[in-house]
Amino acid sequence: MYDFVVAGAGPAGCRFSRRAAEAGHDVLVLERGEVGTPLACSGHVSTDIWQFTPEGAREELLENEISGARFHVGGPGGDGHLFYKDETISNVINRVELDRTLARAAREAGADLREQHSVIGVEEGARSATVTARTPDGTEEFETRLVAGCDGPVSRVRRELGMPEPGEKLQGVLGFSTEDDPGDHVDVHLTVPEFFAWRIPRGSAGVEYGLAAAPGENATQLFDEFVGDYGVETGETHAGMIPIGPADRVTSYRGFLVGDAAAQTKPFTGGGLVYGMTAADHAAREVDPHDPGTLKNYEDAWRADLAHDIRLGHWVRRAYSLPEPVKRAGLATLSGEIGVHMDKPTTLFSPESLKTLLSRS
Repeated sequence: MYDFVVAGAGPAGCRFSRRAAEAGHDVLVLERGEVGTPLACSGHVSTDIWQFTPEGAREELLENEISGARFHVGGPGGDGHLFYKDETISNVINRVELDRTLARAAREAGADLREQHSVIGVEEGARSATVTARTPDGTEEFETRLVAGCDGPVSRVRRELGMPEPGEKLQGVLGFSTEDDPGDHVDVHLTVPEFFAWRIPRGSAGVEYGLAAAPGENATQLFDEFVGDYGVETGETHAGMIPIGPADRVTSYRGFLVGDAAAQTKPFTGGGLVYGMTAADHAAREVDPHDPGTLKNYEDAWRADLAHDIRLGHWVRRAYSLPEPVKRAGLATLSGEIGVHMDKPTTLFSPESLKTLLSRS
């Protein structure tokens, strides 16, 4: 019997598996395809990402350093409203290789990671849980003390164990051009209903274009119009769901969710790498596979750490839907040097940020 069967070998699943294996637990990871594919997530991340990667990962994965963002209320024309720091505030990375790097670290820690193993069933029992997976040779059952659902926005574990759905799921689309752009600012366009579109320079690796749209919108059409305004071609596009708004419960009797499966994401950007791996660390510390009651400790720990920033992130996102004149006036007033951390909207109220805002009033 395994201590943990982990469904999904994305960043949250691999981070939890690595930490649990390092703690001496017997961990099996089941990935439905190949690690890192299909791509469905932006490569623009905060510098906090390196706290969760093995030594040397930054040198292998880094594509560009970012020091600010230009916010646009309209299309590509105009200079936008610049928010910046005189230092690197975020990085652009090879997103596919990040997954593979984290998977390699999990394996090196002792986790048994199996690709082409798609979870199709989960049953909880009094003393254990049974996970059924479709494999290249048919189906196979695995007995485990606890099940970690790290299997993304449309989580099979969440559905099988009857846990509630996230508040909403945005539609994300991204693609890459072959432009050589060493610029250190991203472009953010507040032109997508209820969210935004982005342009991220990746140095010699090209440029990432993307957007996320609320349910009911045609994200693909919006994306085509967006890149058309820039006059570029992106070739193959990548699509995925972005869960926003964690449910009141992300645990069951013998199961728990981590990362996108738990909607542990930033409502104002849709990003979830750092939040998901932060929650994974809490799970590895708090959950004892021999005592399902410790799942409550995980619920309490990750919410104490992330819930306040998630709640404030919802308020930040509401500003995207303000009338255009209000958005223009607000951006004009607030633009300039910033002291806000991209993963932590609570830093809007830090002494540094408040001092900057007061100096402009």
